[in-house]
Amino acid sequence: MWGLLLALATFAPAVGVSLGASGASVLGLASPATTEAPVSTPAPRSSQAELSAGNKNGTSEQHVRIRVIKKKKIIMKKRKKLTPPPTVTARASVTTSPARTLDLPEKQEPDCPPLGLESLRVSDNQLDASSSQSFGLGPHRGRLNIQSGLEDGDLFDGAWCAEQQDAEPWLQVDARHPTHFSGIITQGRNSIWRYDWVTSYKVQFSNDSLTWWGSKNRSSGMDAVFPANSDPETPVLNLLPEPQVARFIRLLPQTWLQGGASCLRAEILACPVSDPNGLFPEVPVLGSSDTLDFRHHDYKAMRKLMKQVNEQCPNITRVYSIGKSHQGLKLYVMEMSDQPGEHELGEPEVRYVAGMHGNEALGRELLLLLMQFLCREYLRGDPRVTRLLTETRIHLLPSMNPDGYETAFRRGSELVGWAEGRWNHQGIDLNHNFADLNTPLWEAEDDGLVPDTVPNHHLPLPTYYTLPNATVAPETRAVIKWMERIPFVLSANLHGGELVVSYPFDMTRTPWAARELTPTPDEAVFRWLSTVYAGTNWAMQDPDRRPCHSQDFSSYGNIINGADWHTVPGSMNDFSYLHTNCFEVTVELSCDKFPHENELRQEWENNKDALLTYLEQVRMGIAGVVRDKDTEIGIADAVIAVDGINHDVTTAWGGDYWRLLTPGDYVVTASAEGYHAATRNCRVTFEEGPVPCNFHLTKTPKQRLRELLAAGAKVPPDLRRRLERLRGQN
Repeated sequence: MWGLLLALATFAPAVGVSLGASGASVLGLASPATTEAPVSTPAPRSSQAELSAGNKNGTSEQHVRIRVIKKKKIIMKKRKKLTPPPTVTARASVTTSPARTLDLPEKQEPDCPPLGLESLRVSDNQLDASSSQSFGLGPHRGRLNIQSGLEDGDLFDGAWCAEQQDAEPWLQVDARHPTHFSGIITQGRNSIWRYDWVTSYKVQFSNDSLTWWGSKNRSSGMDAVFPANSDPETPVLNLLPEPQVARFIRLLPQTWLQGGASCLRAEILACPVSDPNGLFPEVPVLGSSDTLDFRHHDYKAMRKLMKQVNEQCPNITRVYSIGKSHQGLKLYVMEMSDQPGEHELGEPEVRYVAGMHGNEALGRELLLLLMQFLCREYLRGDPRVTRLLTETRIHLLPSMNPDGYETAFRRGSELVGWAEGRWNHQGIDLNHNFADLNTPLWEAEDDGLVPDTVPNHHLPLPTYYTLPNATVAPETRAVIKWMERIPFVLSANLHGGELVVSYPFDMTRTPWAARELTPTPDEAVFRWLSTVYAGTNWAMQDPDRRPCHSQDFSSYGNIINGADWHTVPGSMNDFSYLHTNCFEVTVELSCDKFPHENELRQEWENNKDALLTYLEQVRMGIAGVVRDKDTEIGIADAVIAVDGINHDVTTAWGGDYWRLLTPGDYVVTASAEGYHAATRNCRVTFEEGPVPCNFHLTKTPKQRLRELLAAGAKVPPDLRRRLERLRGQN
C-alpha cells in the first residue's frame, strides 16, 4: 500500500493526483492597493490565468492597473478590481496579508503541529535554498520568529533572503521521511535596518527532490498562489487546498515589497505518516513518562488545575492570590510545604515566577506541571520530593501577566508572533517596571556613603515610585508587596525566547551603555546558581544544539551577566536583590517563546531536574537564628554582614536568616539596634548545608534603660553610675 502511495505521489505532477484528506483552499494574489514589486523576472503564466479566474468570485466595477506579463515584457491593461473577501482567521482574529483570496473556508484551523523550524527540531542541514544574499541570510535563518543580530549583514541576520538576480527563488525543507503537509506560516525579515517581506508565494512538493508537483487551487485546477505578508512580523497562516504527503516542501516567492528583497521566515505544519514497510527511519518521539496534564492552559483552565492539585494534596498545598491584573484577573500562587500557610522558623522560602511576559508561555506550563509532579511524588513517598517539601516552603506564581497571556493564547502558539502579549493590558513591560534602585546605590557608592550612611541592602522605594500617578502596573505593585511580606531567599524568573540563564545586575553601571559586565558583590553565588540550572537543563547541555538567534551562549557555559547581554533598567532581578534578601536569576527556557502543545512533554523533561535542583540550592551557605541572649527571643531585622561582601541580609520576624554563600571560610557579623554586635567564623563546606551559624546578642545599656523606663521600673544604682560616667566622657 505504501509503495503505491509513493508511486502516486511521484506521478502526481503529471496526472494531477493529490494526496491526503481534503482541506481548505487558499488562492492568493497581491493586493493592488499594497506597495509591492513583481519578482525580478517574469512570473509564471499560470498565476496570470488565475487573475481571470479570480474575477468570477465577486467583483466591483472599480478599475485598477494590474500587471500582465508576456515574454519578459510588462504590459499595463485595464482590468476590474477584485473585491476582497472577509479577512482569513486562524483561532481568533489572526490578520493575514490583504492579498486577494479565493475558495476561502469560513475559518482556518491548523490540523497539524509545526514541523519544528522555530523550535530547532528541524536542523540547519534540512534547509536549502536556490540562493542566498549572504551566509547570515542563508536558508538556516528562514525560521519563524528568528531574531537578527544588531549588526546589519552579520552572521545572524533575520531571515532567508534570495539573491536579487535569482530568477526563481525558493526555500526548501527536507522532512527526512514522508510527511503529511497541511499548511505554512510565514513572516518577513526581522531587521532594524531594512524592510523585506514576501507578499505571495507558491508551494511545491517532492519525494526525491528531483520531481516536483505544485499545490493546486480546487476551483481552477491551477497552481495556487498564497497570500503572504504585509509587514515584517505578523505571522500569516495558509492551509493547503489539499494536504500533501511528501518528503520535501518548497516555498517559491512570487512577489515582494517594492524596493525590498525576497526574504521570509517560515514554519511548516505537518503530521507524521506511518510507514508500515519500514522504508524510512522512525520519527523520534517527544515525550515524558510522567502522567501530567501536558497542554496549554488559559486563565480558566489554569485556575481549575490549581484547584485540582490543592484538592488532591490538601495537606501540602495552599492556593492564594497576591493581587489582580489590570483586567481584574487574580495573580494566583500555589504554595507547597508540609505546613502550608505559615512560615516555620528556620525553613527557607523560595519562589518561581513565570509569565511576566504573557507570550512566553513555557514557564507557565512548567510551573503547572511542577505543582502536579510535586503533589504526585509526595503522595508516592519520593524521598527527594518529601525532603524538599518538609525543609522548604515553595511558592509558584505561574502567570504574573495573565492579561498578556490571554491575548497570546487566543492567537495560538504559532501565530502570536514575537511580541504580541508580551506587555500587560496597559502596554507596560513588567520586567522594566520595578523601581531603579541601582542608580541611587551606585551614586552613594561613588560618594563614599555606603554602607555607613546609605545601606548596601534593603534600599527603600524612591519617592517618585510611590506617588499615585506613578507608572507602576498593578501586577508589579502586587509582586512587590508579596516580596515584602514573605522572607524569600531564592527565586527564578522564567522567560522564553532563548536558552541561557542570566543573573544580576541586569542594568549597566555606565549610563547609556547598551551592554557592560556589571557584577553584584555576590557574583560567585549568582554564577553558581546559574550554572546549577544550566548544567542540569537537557537542552542547554546538548552539545549539538545550534544558537537560537544571534548569540551562542554555549561558549559561556549557557550563563551570562544580564547587563553584559543587554541592559534592563528596573528589572525584577535587580530589585529583588537590592530591596529584599532574595537572590533571583532569569531562566530563558527555550528558543520558541510559545512552543506547540506536542513539545511540552519534551520541554518538561528538559527542565524537570533543573527545576528541582535549583530549589535545593536554598540550602547552600549558612543559616541560623539571631536571639536575645537574656530572653532567647528571636530578633527581627538583625543585619547579617559577611566580611569582603558588600551586601548584607536581614533576619525574618522570628530572628531566622539564610545567607547564600559558596564554599569557603567567612567572618560573619550579626548586629541589631539596641544590641552589641557579635562576630564569629563560619565555614561553608561542599557538604549539603546549610551550615548552622547562630548568634546571641546582648542588649546595650541604653537599650536596657529604655526598656526599664518603659516598664516603669527604677534604674539600678550600678547602671545609673555607669550612665553618669558615660555622660562625663561625652
